[in-house]
Amino acid sequence: MTGKSTFLDQKIQDYIQRTTLREEPLLRELREETARMPNARMQIGPEQGQFMRLLAKAIGARSYLEIGVFTGYSALSMALALPEDGQIVACDVSEEYTTVARRYWERAGVAGRIDLRLGPALDSLDRMLERGERDRFDMAFVDADKANVEGYYERALSLLRRGGLLLVDNVLWGGDVADPGIDDEDTHALRAITRKAQEDERVDLSLVPICDGILIARKR
Repeated sequence: MTGKSTFLDQKIQDYIQRTTLREEPLLRELREETARMPNARMQIGPEQGQFMRLLAKAIGARSYLEIGVFTGYSALSMALALPEDGQIVACDVSEEYTTVARRYWERAGVAGRIDLRLGPALDSLDRMLERGERDRFDMAFVDADKANVEGYYERALSLLRRGGLLLVDNVLWGGDVADPGIDDEDTHALRAITRKAQEDERVDLSLVPICDGILIARKR
């Protein structure tokens, strides 16, 4: 198994996976199927999914918001971590990729807990806020297009309860964020959201170098 990080030594990643990884067989099957697809790099690593499940259990999460689903590994991972009455709202724009996700959710018996909303995520989140759903979620994960990451951050933070966790993926961006010679739109957006979180008095935060980097913000 190849690690997802491009800046952490592969031997270290192999060691982490070999000594601590716990992955359900269905999750592994989904990961391996996705690895054969175009844009497979968009899938989170299994150790990241395990870390997210640990966080969810640590805070007693029952409700989870996901922005960016792809083939459904992270949503399935979280559905398996939440209690039986847990609920997930998952936002994505791709019918093609989420068809794969739905198939695995059905096989795992968790499809009834996952409300998939297809369409621009900003629109889906705005409708939730308009319906008065602020403070609804225990945990949120942002792993969609990077240009809109600030918009996702703000809306997700409004939808989180106090003490809830907001996770933003890919904040190390293969190490590009640390290279001043790289300043494309996506890299700029990821640098900006990290600086924003650092200065945001509404949250406590940490940046964890798992896979491609996860920014973790706890709503105060």
